[in-house]
Amino acid sequence: MFVLMSIHHPHPEHREALIGSMHRYGAAIRGERGLVSIHTLADADSDRLVGLAIFDSEEDFRRLAPLARAAVAEDPFERWESVPIDGLALTEV
Repeated sequence: MFVLMSIHHPHPEHREALIGSMHRYGAAIRGERGLVSIHTLADADSDRLVGLAIFDSEEDFRRLAPLARAAVAEDPFERWESVPIDGLALTEV
């Protein structure tokens, strides 16, 4: 199992645009072999949005990542986010 978690801190006026971007990222790979599940989540206690994608393996992530990234390649994250995206590549221990 391989998990990609991306923590976003959107500016309030760009929150909906960022959610849309996260949904496009997920839609680009939803249903593909090797993707277990993909979610766009909102933290109940802050402005943070969390992208959570679970893959069968790191190899599946590496194969599918270019498809997902292409779907959001033109999105202005540097304008939408108040701080850089905190990306975590997680493996089970």
